[in-house]
Amino acid sequence: MSGYGIFNRPGETPRVGFREGGTVFDLSGLDDVFRAPSLNAFMAEGQTAWAEARARVSEGTPVPAAEVELHLPFEVADYIDFYSSLEHATNLGKLFRPGAEPLLPNWRHLPVGYHGRAGTIVVSGTPIRRPHGQSKPPDADAPAFGPSRRLDIELELGFVIGASSRLGEPVAVDSALEHVFGVVLVNDWSARDIQAWEYQPLGPFLGKSFATSISPWIVPLEALEPHRVAARPQDPEPLPYLRTDEDWALDIELEVALAPERGEETVVSRTNARGLYWTAPQQLAHATVNGTNVRPGDLYASGTISGAEPGTAGSLLELTWGGRDPLALTGGGRRSFLEDGDSAILRGRAGAVSLGEVRGRILPSV
Repeated sequence: MSGYGIFNRPGETPRVGFREGGTVFDLSGLDDVFRAPSLNAFMAEGQTAWAEARARVSEGTPVPAAEVELHLPFEVADYIDFYSSLEHATNLGKLFRPGAEPLLPNWRHLPVGYHGRAGTIVVSGTPIRRPHGQSKPPDADAPAFGPSRRLDIELELGFVIGASSRLGEPVAVDSALEHVFGVVLVNDWSARDIQAWEYQPLGPFLGKSFATSISPWIVPLEALEPHRVAARPQDPEPLPYLRTDEDWALDIELEVALAPERGEETVVSRTNARGLYWTAPQQLAHATVNGTNVRPGDLYASGTISGAEPGTAGSLLELTWGGRDPLALTGGGRRSFLEDGDSAILRGRAGAVSLGEVRGRILPSV
């Protein structure tokens, strides 16, 4: 594990640390910016300051990682969730619009996304309350209100913005990642029954906005540099503002595990982020091409990461094909969607660089 986060020991004030393996280096003695209870001020300083700090992290006071409490590592400014996996978009098109073309006409021309709710982003380990909303099964005459019965996870990567840009000046695709401080794992919890009823014509709303969990340590983009690989081919060729000759897919191995209350953990999916159709620079370039600015603490999530082979999907909706094919759990039991008391655990690794995990346990509705 290598990354920046916010930590404290019992009775102490939250502050910035850098985790390396089983040790957290307390950076608060190195600079005033590290005494803050969020990373935003440090992230705003830009690439030169990031490189200088990274070279000095071992000068911090070592603290055993097992002794610390972790917090949301940054104050989330804005949140955009993309839809960048070809396999995921195709699967959901087949499930939500059976008999129609799975991909909508715009999908291969631009990174589709929506603005999420920054205020409900929580750090790993935060319990997730089962949400309420409207849903309408296909055979029902009218919608009903109640707790979601098709609660799901979404396995994603999140790119955290550090350096800001100016309003009215788009961020060019080849300089987009100059603004990215680092990467986190993201679980964008999804109430599929609520989502299916509400999402047309404006897209996700209550089915997504109740909670999004992120990992507590932000892995610096620099640490992932050796794991950049060529992105998959894009057909048709994107418009000029989305074209780049750089290798900006990331070879990050990912997995999803489920654990029922007082039960054993079962890994239900393994996949890799290198298969995403749209890359992070393209996402950022498209998000700003209209002139919108980026700010420290903006979070850009990839959307669910799914592969083409069985057992490589990043959501239960796909893994069980809409609940038709429940998953068998270690020690007995089956799951189509999450039940109360279940924990979902997402993990990531790029070679020797661990992205850690993001986990959450489902609480009953109230």
